[in-house]
Amino acid sequence: MKEKNLKILVIGESCTDKFVYCDIKRLSPEAPVPVLNPIETTCNPGMAGNVVANIQALSPKTEVICLHPENKITKTRYVDYKTNHMFIRVDRGEEDVNPLIWTPGIEDTIKWADIVIVSDYNKGYLDNTNLWNIGHLSKLSILDSKRKLTQDILDKFSFIKLNESESRNNYGLKHSGLIITLGSKGAYYNGELIPQPNPQQTIDVSGAGDTFVAAFALKFLETIEEKASIEYANKMAGIVVSRRGVVTP
Repeated sequence: MKEKNLKILVIGESCTDKFVYCDIKRLSPEAPVPVLNPIETTCNPGMAGNVVANIQALSPKTEVICLHPENKITKTRYVDYKTNHMFIRVDRGEEDVNPLIWTPGIEDTIKWADIVIVSDYNKGYLDNTNLWNIGHLSKLSILDSKRKLTQDILDKFSFIKLNESESRNNYGLKHSGLIITLGSKGAYYNGELIPQPNPQQTIDVSGAGDTFVAAFALKFLETIEEKASIEYANKMAGIVVSRRGVVTP
């Protein structure tokens, strides 16, 4: 990325992504399940935190502010080290997510940013009114959401990023800036499939959507070209899925 004095605001739930990599050599005598012996553990910022980490990795001089709940979710994945097969994921903290308390300072921060990225995992931090206000106040914005959206919310954002299942959940909604990510096939935008430029073997898809959004936002601020920004985002997402765990390009 070319270095510019960019200002990005990320809003959404954050978490710790914890991967417990295990050696598996036998089945339990008590039940038909494998016995997992932990041999390595990694922890990384996830969700909105992973968006921030990707921005900082791709454009270190960019100024980033992140609004997220004080209490974080922890996602712990137990994974076979040899095959990277995930056996179970244990999530903690979702029930303790506090909603965003809207203050005048939030409005000032939204207006300060060159682009606002909303990483909405629909865990209770943001409601529909928050989303509408964020989109309304932003100079430029992209919404990456896991919820069923309404047309009035979509209309307030510059871009909407959904994966295939999320787009089916929002079937019938229209937006000129809708980007549908399709994994190794690339992304669909304005009636065109923009292919993944360098498809690689998928090892782990965890966090790839966060990478896509961060890369797209940075490239669009640099070029103001949708297709070039999606091509770059495809490339960066392709890099992270070829590696295990939640990583940055």
